[in-house]
Amino acid sequence: MTDRLHDALRAPAPAAHSAARRFADRAAAEHLADLAYTTESSPVGTLLLVSSARGLAVLHYLDGPLEPLLDELAAERSPRIVESARALDAWRRELDEYFAGRRHAFDLALDWRLATRFTRRVLGATAAIPYGETSTYGEVAAAAGSPRGSRAAGNALGANPLPIVVPCHRVLRAGGVLGGYAGGPERKRYLLALEGAMS
Repeated sequence: MTDRLHDALRAPAPAAHSAARRFADRAAAEHLADLAYTTESSPVGTLLLVSSARGLAVLHYLDGPLEPLLDELAAERSPRIVESARALDAWRRELDEYFAGRRHAFDLALDWRLATRFTRRVLGATAAIPYGETSTYGEVAAAAGSPRGSRAAGNALGANPLPIVVPCHRVLRAGGVLGGYAGGPERKRYLLALEGAMS
């Protein structure tokens, strides 16, 4: 009897889960929480999506546990973070369309506050690279106002909080060499092939 009581107390109640989800969705919708997050399956693995009232703030390849990333976000941005797939439905839809080959540009708002001023300039230049085309680190650095800063541009791209959406995978080394990518070379190759920029 006691064991069954302990098991019942430990077991999650569907009604409690449903109520918690409704509360989180409402908190996100009414901006009572500063950040909302969800995870999303994709052809390049599980993605962590985080939004604020300003727009999408983080897109992260989730190759490890979720909790350290949430702890880092709580420390850097706000501890008021809730899980809400509904708050990120529009972004999930745009990503699904992108991976299906039906979307060539993302239309929703972005929250750039996690990017430094230089990184934001580099990411702005990167966001201007058209779908299906590539650029080099030197060209991106020049477009960001730092023509000799290709190494700094590479570092800024490595710190991109919004890969895929801000397409740092389209930036190659001189001569068309693949170069680095925070998500790994296989993902970079996949995204370029999806866009028709690499066979």
